Amino acid sequence: MVVAEEQALEQVLAQYRGSRGALIPVLQAAQDIYGYLPREVLRRISLELKVPLSKVYGVATFYAQFHLKPRGRYIIRVCLGTACHVRGGEKILQRVKEVIGVAEGETTPDLRFTLEPVACLGACGLSPIMMVNDHAHGRLTPDLVPKILDQYQ
Repeated sequence: MVVAEEQALEQVLAQYRGSRGALIPVLQAAQDIYGYLPREVLRRISLELKVPLSKVYGVATFYAQFHLKPRGRYIIRVCLGTACHVRGGEKILQRVKEVIGVAEGETTPDLRFTLEPVACLGACGLSPIMMVNDHAHGRLTPDLVPKILDQYQ
């Protein structure tokens, strides 16, 4: 662990030490610090909060918000909702996979991108749409995908 990250985690653990119901906020804070939940961090949380490691893993694997593997700097979410499906969302997803070279749910080896298809982004008027972190890219065609992803270095 990097010293700054370790110190940040220590502050979080100190804040919640002895508190009931602290597991989820501590996991959220730890994930904010590391970008995911490394195994050694889960062990430390278990020891510091006096919660069995099996319960820590159980919570971390139950909620979709928690990630046990490193994620990319840029999270690509391609909408596969009804409007996007009708207007070519699958073609957008396929083109993203070709450009970054990973399958759905995977992260590129350089930790640049993580690809996550989603059921709906709630922007049907912009369909087909994808988001890269907090930036929406709508009314896409497969030809636009490489140019958009080149913006994210």
